[in-house]
Amino acid sequence: MLWPGTLIGAGAGFAIASIPGAMLGALLGQALDRRLQLHSWAHLRERLGGKPALRNDELLFVLLGRLAKSDGRVVDGHIQQARQEMRQLDMGEAAQRRAIAAFNRGKSGEDSLRGYLRHLKAQPHAAEGVLRACWRMVWADGRTGREERELILLWGKWLGWTTQQVLALAGDYEPSRKPLMSSAGSYQEALRVLGVTATSEPSQIKRAYRRLLSRHHPDKVAGSGATPAQVQDATEKTRELHQAYALVRERRDFR
Repeated sequence: MLWPGTLIGAGAGFAIASIPGAMLGALLGQALDRRLQLHSWAHLRERLGGKPALRNDELLFVLLGRLAKSDGRVVDGHIQQARQEMRQLDMGEAAQRRAIAAFNRGKSGEDSLRGYLRHLKAQPHAAEGVLRACWRMVWADGRTGREERELILLWGKWLGWTTQQVLALAGDYEPSRKPLMSSAGSYQEALRVLGVTATSEPSQIKRAYRRLLSRHHPDKVAGSGATPAQVQDATEKTRELHQAYALVRERRDFR
């Protein structure tokens, strides 16, 4: 792939010294592309506008921020999932600050991500990790929308994945297709799952949800050397927590 600096250098070199100049200009432009991490013309426009290039860990949180905001609002579940991703990556304080800034940057939806993702295509393990994190974010509020799915499918395409491959990953994180019913009994069951009562303050409910989510998250369980069956149990528990929290939040009308 010919990157912006390479093309500009080759063109300027050719104008100055014909073919030898084009070759030298292309080499200088290529060095500039690598130094400034210019993967596309969109990246060049961003850099000229003063936006710094995204590191791989920052790219992940830009994607997560865009997904969280894609249906119009970011809820507590999205924030907690972003924090869980930071813990999973064992980020230090400085890295967490960059991740938070990238998450907020992603919510604006202004970054051109195609070049970054195509560049990441050469790292299959990292690409899969990004897609898995995206699906985890999608289900952080217990549901998914058409725009979220379309975004992940598009990003997967840029990463070199087929639609079937991307959708196959969703099954590892998709909650049960049978949602908790909005009946009195289901509401009481949701309270029991979260370990709270009908008189608990929203702040107490949020803290309980966060604590349980952190304890039972399948990625955390897997990282502790658990068996596949234990990881599956943790996945089911996390789905149950997402559903219970979504139901209680809707019934109590808080965000």
